[in-house]
Amino acid sequence: MTVPQETSATSHWDVPTWRSRLLERTTRHDAARFAGLFGSAENDGSVRLTAVLFAPDAEDPLTLQTHLPADDLSYEALSPLLPAAFWYERALHDLFGVEPKDHPRLDPLLLPLTDPANAPLPGTARRPIPLTPDESAIPRAVTGPGVFTIPHGPVRSGVLESVEYLVETPGEDIPRIQIRVFHKHRGASKNFEQRPLQDAVLVAERVEGIASVAHALAFCHAAERLAGTEIPWAARLVRCLHAELERITNHLDVMVKLTDAAGLAVATARFGLHKERMLRLIGQLCGSRFGRSVIIPGGVHALPALGPDDIDRRVARLHRGIASDWQAAMTTPSFLDRLRTTGPLDSLLAHAHGALGPVGKASGCSPDARYERPYDAYPSLGLGPLVQESAGDALARTQVRGTEIEQSFRLLRQITEELRDPAAGTGPLEAPMPTDLHGEVTGWAEAPQGEVLYLVRFEDGRVARCVPRSASFHNLVLFHEVFAGDILTDFPFIEASFGLSIAGVAL
Repeated sequence: MTVPQETSATSHWDVPTWRSRLLERTTRHDAARFAGLFGSAENDGSVRLTAVLFAPDAEDPLTLQTHLPADDLSYEALSPLLPAAFWYERALHDLFGVEPKDHPRLDPLLLPLTDPANAPLPGTARRPIPLTPDESAIPRAVTGPGVFTIPHGPVRSGVLESVEYLVETPGEDIPRIQIRVFHKHRGASKNFEQRPLQDAVLVAERVEGIASVAHALAFCHAAERLAGTEIPWAARLVRCLHAELERITNHLDVMVKLTDAAGLAVATARFGLHKERMLRLIGQLCGSRFGRSVIIPGGVHALPALGPDDIDRRVARLHRGIASDWQAAMTTPSFLDRLRTTGPLDSLLAHAHGALGPVGKASGCSPDARYERPYDAYPSLGLGPLVQESAGDALARTQVRGTEIEQSFRLLRQITEELRDPAAGTGPLEAPMPTDLHGEVTGWAEAPQGEVLYLVRFEDGRVARCVPRSASFHNLVLFHEVFAGDILTDFPFIEASFGLSIAGVAL
């Protein structure tokens, strides 16, 4: 057969060549970053596998595809040589019945749906065998005198998402932890199918509620890349405005959880107040506290309901209060003692996995999609790389968030200054989008948790297949790796410092 040349676009390979090319590109000296592995069932029962990579200094992603025939949905697992594929291959096994041979652990990750009408596979493709996990059977890997397993969750005290952590411990230390996320599985990909663009954006906003703006952006960027649509300048500014407000709000939520875990009641109340004021500001700007229905394919729905001067005044007031309380918390010895050396993520492991967002930056890696592959107004806002931490512990992750908050407030000032230009207030807010989109494309955006990636296939203007990948899904697997000498009372600090959404994991 003729072997296609590898380009920044999609390349198709037979299964052995696909696997070898993927491993080669992610392990050589100029390695590309592994961003995800996704499946799509075809009507003939075959399953298409698509790996998405980002090469250094390349704006466009590289997608490598292959097909597994209906009578042999198996291949040699990538995980033994590419650990970042570990959870992706488990998800493929659950949702498509694909068997990655010699995978280290094919435990259920996403609970397969038992109703064929709601199964995640379209058409007549093979569906997975329904699994009914035995809740009384808790697998254990750590053995020895006095070792037992604590099932922490899925229902826990407080306003926390449903997730079950199986903590294997001899009493106080945490040598190993397992994660069960299937309680939150909603079949999000299935909900996109056959929807027109305008409706599909509403689904994207609800994939991961705390990152509604980022998911809407990633989906719209995919459609706009396929259509070759140029977004009006005013719409680009409004998009970045809401993205940065969402970032600040999320980082404040992390600080609420960290200070609460430390028993700092006043600090918890103060950061909760700042978060609430941010949400109210977002609600005043667009009518939704989560920034929903602002982002639409081709632009934005409307300009902010408040003028640039009002936004500036409110943002400046919020900035003063947040900066003061952040400084007070980060100079409180009892708080720093709980964060320092807690849950360290090794820098080499973070680089090998391609850790995203604050989790990656705190371990000295993970460039930001806002300047690595810039979009909307970011290329003109002078956004550059943050000074990265390298300790990789909960303190470093908190410091990264503090730096990002300051950066976001600076960007908000620039955006409101640009919005004062009369041309921004009178120009168009939406570019026309074709109604007959056809093809497969990727889109991305930088959420507060890190890079959000969408792989979307359009047919006749409707979504035929959409696979969202949140930073939470990509990063949570690293939660296994950070319990180095930590004890049970460190657990809430480590979990909060990751700042992830379980809804964004169990898609």
